[in-house]
Amino acid sequence: MAIYSNYGQTPLKKSFEEKKQMVNAWELIQKKTFTKWVNNKLDLKNIPNIVHLNEDLANGVRLIQLLEIIGGESLKPFNQNPGMIFQKMENVNKALDFIKLRGVALTNIGAEDIVNKNLKLVLGMLWTIILRFTIADINEDGKNAKEGLLLWCQRKTANYHDVDIRDFTYSWTDGLAFCALIHHHHPELIDYHALDKSDRHGNTAIAFEAAKKLNIPQLLDVEDVCDISKPDEKSVMTYVAEYFHAFSARDEFETAGRRVAKFADVLLSVCDMEHQYELRVRALMEAVEFIQEEWDNTELTDSYIDAKQKSMAFDIYKSTDKRSWVAEKRNIDALLGNIQTKAKTYNLKPYYPPAGLTLKDLDNTWNTLLQNEAKYHRRINRTIREIKEGLRKAFAEAANEFQRQLDSISAKLVDLEGSLQSQLALVQGLTNSFEPMQESLQMIHILDQECIEANTEENDYTVYSLEDLSFGLDLVKEAVQKKSAFIQNQIVSRNMTNLTPVQLEEFEQTFRYFDKDYTNTLSASEFKYALSSLGIVYDNERLESIFYDITHDNDFMSFEQFIRFMVSVTEDKTTPGQLLDSFRTIAGDKPFVTELDLKMSQIPVSMIDYLKKMMPRSYSDNEMDYESFVQDMFIN
Repeated sequence: MAIYSNYGQTPLKKSFEEKKQMVNAWELIQKKTFTKWVNNKLDLKNIPNIVHLNEDLANGVRLIQLLEIIGGESLKPFNQNPGMIFQKMENVNKALDFIKLRGVALTNIGAEDIVNKNLKLVLGMLWTIILRFTIADINEDGKNAKEGLLLWCQRKTANYHDVDIRDFTYSWTDGLAFCALIHHHHPELIDYHALDKSDRHGNTAIAFEAAKKLNIPQLLDVEDVCDISKPDEKSVMTYVAEYFHAFSARDEFETAGRRVAKFADVLLSVCDMEHQYELRVRALMEAVEFIQEEWDNTELTDSYIDAKQKSMAFDIYKSTDKRSWVAEKRNIDALLGNIQTKAKTYNLKPYYPPAGLTLKDLDNTWNTLLQNEAKYHRRINRTIREIKEGLRKAFAEAANEFQRQLDSISAKLVDLEGSLQSQLALVQGLTNSFEPMQESLQMIHILDQECIEANTEENDYTVYSLEDLSFGLDLVKEAVQKKSAFIQNQIVSRNMTNLTPVQLEEFEQTFRYFDKDYTNTLSASEFKYALSSLGIVYDNERLESIFYDITHDNDFMSFEQFIRFMVSVTEDKTTPGQLLDSFRTIAGDKPFVTELDLKMSQIPVSMIDYLKKMMPRSYSDNEMDYESFVQDMFIN
């Protein structure tokens, strides 16, 4: 019986017979492993499997088919059914020449060795093929092939303190290395921490079964790893390489999928916005054209009641359809601007509305509406002669001037140019005109009451009612307020270079959604709901403390304060608050943290040892007081 050392069960003394038996065991394991590897590749093209490795490759047919699959090119023509020795030699020579063309040297391996079924040389040839087509392309931090594969294994299992991978032999005999690799990439398949670390056979079997669920072919059996003093290095490398390719391909596939999904989401969003723009422009233009047809077909009689009814219907139109159209027109303008902004943000081609649906087309239709609206309005007013001309003119002059002021402000908003700071100054300056305009609106209200009392509601000199002007003023105020908030937010967003465009857009949309009163601020409750929508949840006491810390005890939070807070929670900075939150999370909300808690959070062992030395104790030697530790480490 062999005597084993503490590491890897390496025999301290071996007789010549034992060494011979070990070589024979390795040869059998290699034969079995390489046979499974070959069959796994042949299965990709539904080619019948081989059974006896050296015999089934002897005629060169399966060997050529294998090389065609892993080499990605055809080696035809070759002898499909070689019966003569020279035909087999031709096939094998073609296969060996292909291997040599790929830059692989085949030392002391000739076609006659393969045709003569020399198992040792067949195994050597297959190992050369595996190295070239499966292992040689592995690259990890500048290291290739075997060293690269070993480094990859070490990095993926670095946080598993009971796994120490130094080679492709002894390091795998307890099955934990296989389990750790799978748990690192798919923790749902193996409960690593529940494994019986002393059950070598059981752990290896668990790993092999989990690997099969990931479509990793089982090239080894449990006894090939656990029941031999030194597993065959080549067989283990061949099997572990399958893990590398499976997990690397999955990582690359998932990364590519996420990238494509994000891009597709952006494109879908832009396409949906473009589609909505075209639908809404078409619907608005059709509605505007329909009302004008109704006006053209309307006949006015000499009846005051009839004219009054027409006038009332016209007023209803202005207070319902017209206002909704005014708002819709503004929203359509904003929608097109948002489409162009989003396209520019993601470096997409600009969107050009189709002919007949451009903003110019809409403006032309709208201007025609205004003209026909005024014309129809005058037709009605001509039938009502009792209206006092003076009051009519006075009201019309004030209303038209007021509307011109509204249009002037709207035009200034549309024609904004220059830097964001200069635009912000201009927009904020526009708010100074609202107070005198409110006074003017009050004077118009007085004139309107006088016209009503004198039964002179209809006015040929203006299409604007008091309600129109009030509605227009509210719209302009809202537009100025929104534009000011938008520019301020853009200034803040432009300086947030440590956020991605997608993050900025998400945070800005969230802020705007919960800013219900359009003040460009959030109350404590709005801040709470905004964080919840982003998946960030605090208890009420903690949330209140955070809110008033950010706002400096004010009742409202600005956009810049909100964005800076989101930066703080998305960046990996070390602040006392964040550090305390992290310790609480690790401790499961206990007032202390244990060594087991630190290990479960995958903190390196060296860092755990350091924390154990530095952190004061709470109630027992294993209960570390993290709150006192954090307070002592930072400047008050």
